[in-house]
Amino acid sequence: MGQQLDGRKRRWIVTGAVVAVTAGGIALAASDLPKATLRGTDAPPVAKPAKPSAPLPTEHLASWNPERNAYFGDLHVHTKLSFDAYIFNVRATPDDAYRFAKGEPIGHASGAQVRLAGGPLDFVAVTDHSEYIGAMEEANDPASPISKLPIVQGLFSSDPKQMQVAFNRMVFGYGAGTLPKEFSDPRIVSRAWNELQTAAARNYEPGRFTTFVGYEYTSAPDGRNLHRNVIFRTAKVPGAPYTALQSNDPENLWRTMDAWRGKGVEALAIPHNSNGSDGLMFDTMRLNGKPIDRTYAELRTRNEPLAEISQIKGTSETHPSLSPNDEWANFEIMERYIGVDMKVKHFRGGYVRQALKDGLVFQDRQGFNPFKFGFIGSTDTHNAAPGSAEEKNFFSKVGRVDFTPEQRMSIPPGGAKSWDGIDPNTAIRFQDWGASGLAGVWAEENTREAIYAALRRKETFATSGPRIRVRFFAGYDFPADLAKRPDLVTQAYAHGVPMGGDLLPAKGRAPRFLVWGVRDPNSGFLQRAQVVKGWIENGVAKERVFDVACSDHLSVDPATGRCPSNGASVDLKTCEPTRFKGDVELRTVWTDPTFDPKQRAFYYVRVLENPSCRWSTWDALRNGTPPNPTLPTTIMERAWSSPIWYEPKA
Repeated sequence: MGQQLDGRKRRWIVTGAVVAVTAGGIALAASDLPKATLRGTDAPPVAKPAKPSAPLPTEHLASWNPERNAYFGDLHVHTKLSFDAYIFNVRATPDDAYRFAKGEPIGHASGAQVRLAGGPLDFVAVTDHSEYIGAMEEANDPASPISKLPIVQGLFSSDPKQMQVAFNRMVFGYGAGTLPKEFSDPRIVSRAWNELQTAAARNYEPGRFTTFVGYEYTSAPDGRNLHRNVIFRTAKVPGAPYTALQSNDPENLWRTMDAWRGKGVEALAIPHNSNGSDGLMFDTMRLNGKPIDRTYAELRTRNEPLAEISQIKGTSETHPSLSPNDEWANFEIMERYIGVDMKVKHFRGGYVRQALKDGLVFQDRQGFNPFKFGFIGSTDTHNAAPGSAEEKNFFSKVGRVDFTPEQRMSIPPGGAKSWDGIDPNTAIRFQDWGASGLAGVWAEENTREAIYAALRRKETFATSGPRIRVRFFAGYDFPADLAKRPDLVTQAYAHGVPMGGDLLPAKGRAPRFLVWGVRDPNSGFLQRAQVVKGWIENGVAKERVFDVACSDHLSVDPATGRCPSNGASVDLKTCEPTRFKGDVELRTVWTDPTFDPKQRAFYYVRVLENPSCRWSTWDALRNGTPPNPTLPTTIMERAWSSPIWYEPKA
């Protein structure tokens, strides 16, 4: 490859350089990143496309529910096996990560104990970086030959400042292509890969707790994030992960996954942090500069049915500049590269709503859609702490580097009691991070087979942390009293399609949508439910947000299309929210007043809680000091369903 391209073309840099800035915990100036040509170009042979395998036949557990249960999990978790986590002094293992998810306390890199405040999770995948997996642990073993390598000397420290020095040294080594080949020794990779597999097997408890074997493919050409988590359906996995050291073009990852599938190894990939891709993740051109065609679209959608839209390093639903009429678009936005001290300039291509709209345009003009995916959230914790997206209990994500409120600049430094004379933006990367990211699925039971099948059919939803349950169906023949019926789920499945599905036309009839959200008992009350619509009109993609259900017996104002204020607020002196505002449940059947049977469209649900304190405000409250004046004091936690696509041609 090694192309030097401008404008619509692209410049390749050595993969190792971008691998080194994966966690985002320490920002390097972009100008500091050495440039070189792509080192790994191990493109796999083109395999005959194999469709994702049908769900595995299995005996059902006693808890099997044909109407499906909501399960919550985290599919993006790092442990000591990730090179960056290890440098950040994280020593927790994959087994520790599973213990944390089950509700047990584990040791943090700082020496403190950490534990989920809410209930245990239902499913988890540990997804350590495949690039140099396990190498740092080996390098820190005096008995290992690689511990004697010059670059390793002084690489490990318990001092956060020295961690940054070590991290930067690694980055330069990667960029210059001078890292020793011993860091990718197949023996080390094999040991770490086996540790991931055995931990997943050891902790899998069908019916109670599901584990998946997984890893992170860590590509970021020129620092622009193209990371993916690869999740395997069963314990049948390849002998080693396919890494960005072999190729940083995700097309080659997908072709490899096709080849695995041909050998009975079923997996899917989930892109994340499109917000840090500077428009590259959902670009309307291929990474190699060629136009997107049907083969590419089918390759991508076959291997990537989902996108992670919210995590600690920001939310990628939409950006205020892309959705100026969406009053809630400015939610936990991070406008910087992942780990590189460089501002994002291109928001289009970096957010999922715009990508869904661009997908409609592709479908309309060329007959294929490369951006047809469902939603999940996950944390991207580098503390082996899945589900650590709790505002009041937030301890950030990269080991010792950002554990304390002072490190995160949510409190004045040096024991100061006010922000007078203090620059409040000296830790802007950590300040921009949110306590966000949880995956929800609707599955018949808590097993690998059932949850993986839900991921495949996109019957999934994302939350910003709270365990808000969201259901979304569309159909033409729902009973008139559907929203009030005790068997509404039975009726919804019988007469409609769930989230993630396609709705075909019905002789010009307008569909009806069942929208249903239920609050997390450990979080806030619900304020409103919305439907986000994107559609094609005269060849142009458009969007609109509809309020469809209001709390507190309020009705949508026909003049504004919005729910009136329900008066909910937060006492910032205590972080106590208004107690008697908001609903436990929002449920309605909605008809799109703008529906045109000839217009291709997508719809998804967004459910919003009443305002509550952001993690940074909780930090300040516990410290007895004012919140950082540059940060929002409150947020509105939320959940997003996967879309339903209306296809005007059967």
